[in-house]
Amino acid sequence: MIETAFAKINLALHVRRRRDDAYHDIETIFAFAEHGDLIEIGGEGETGGLTITGPFADVLSGTDPVDNLVMRAARGLAALPGAGRLPAIRLDKRLPVAAGIGGGSADAAAAIRLLSRRWGIGPGDPRVAALAAKLGADVPACLLSATARGNGRGDDLLAMEASGLRGMPLLLVNPGLPLTTGPVFAGWDGVDRGPLGGGDPLAAALAGRNDLEPPARAIHPAIGDVVDMLAARRGVLLARMSGSGASCFALFDSSGARDDADRTIGKLRPDWWRLASQLR
Repeated sequence: MIETAFAKINLALHVRRRRDDAYHDIETIFAFAEHGDLIEIGGEGETGGLTITGPFADVLSGTDPVDNLVMRAARGLAALPGAGRLPAIRLDKRLPVAAGIGGGSADAAAAIRLLSRRWGIGPGDPRVAALAAKLGADVPACLLSATARGNGRGDDLLAMEASGLRGMPLLLVNPGLPLTTGPVFAGWDGVDRGPLGGGDPLAAALAGRNDLEPPARAIHPAIGDVVDMLAARRGVLLARMSGSGASCFALFDSSGARDDADRTIGKLRPDWWRLASQLR
């Protein structure tokens, strides 16, 4: 059994205030790519821990696999009445780590979806939603993996009509710089620049912003180079940093324009990671 941990994109992200619990109140529009990491579980008789493979496996080689968010999600689900024994789990790590596109949150959510199917736990089970919220602010959105508005910590979700976004060509680019969330949020200047608009998600995103992009650029100026290069490509509808970075994205009016941008950026900056995909 295999499940995709779909890459998360914040089409816009407004930071409204710092909270007393070390989180921030945000307003964001979540969207998801068709591609991402892969989670695979073994058969009923196969037990064991977590094996990590893929292009970015080495980045996680020094971390404790027991404490990996995938295993925390799997153990949390296995503790529910009616769940089975934990199977062997393999994570094919295809997305950069600490990159603002879901990462561990998407991997954990994919493991929950996959094991829930194995054990016959319904997706609407409130215990599953509670587990996702406990694991991290982005995990509930990644569990849904559909266009939604996120308020509060980002886990107060409202589904959005996204037929206009579905299938839209997408290019993700990362300059090869890991960027953890904490320092970026700490660099936010504390200024509330206003709410995120409602209605059509693309229109709201175009009128919006990512308040974490300026502090992320201050830490890694190359993020600005990525956004500028994406924005200069033919057929771009929106170019912006995702989440707390360092990955950036562009939405295009055609797959041909996206593929041209992918080839051009690949020639100009072969050291940058790229993923040509489309929105779910």
